[in-house]
Amino acid sequence: MKNHTRYSKFLSLVLRHKPEEIGIQPDRQGWVPVDDLINKMTNYGKEIDLEMLEEIVQSNSKKRFAFSEDGSKIRASQGHSIEVELDYESKKPPVILYHGTAVQHIDSIYTSGIQARGRHQVHLSKDIQTAESVGRRHGQVRILEVMAEEMYKEGFVFYESANGVWLCDFIPVRFIRKL
Repeated sequence: MKNHTRYSKFLSLVLRHKPEEIGIQPDRQGWVPVDDLINKMTNYGKEIDLEMLEEIVQSNSKKRFAFSEDGSKIRASQGHSIEVELDYESKKPPVILYHGTAVQHIDSIYTSGIQARGRHQVHLSKDIQTAESVGRRHGQVRILEVMAEEMYKEGFVFYESANGVWLCDFIPVRFIRKL
């Protein structure tokens, strides 16, 4: 299982940020042929087969990866720093969504809102526990409420990724509340 965690992190790296690390070329929507990924990872020294790849995708608690309907391609569900068009349809969000962040980012957020930074979009959660888990990776965590329905009514666009993460381009300060 430890191997699965290391391989999952490596998949995040090559599918979301640095495909050139192993010489893969995602298409416009971020899809990579499964056979190509397996061959390039194995050539890179990360020996993997289809069964292990399927286990990693299925067992990943955050559902970071998805196979195409026919199973011939794979991609990261969101969180890319490379240019991709995930083609998610806009969707009405829940009344409130949550954003977990580190304490050291709070002043900046209350000054300029929640920005995507190195990602394509801001990531939001439906529940406090998920937001807390995300924020904890960066230090002492603060959970913020995002008035998503109010934003939506004002014309902001939201998307829900394949793994349930809500995405938005930017969260203005006026829609952020301390939990």
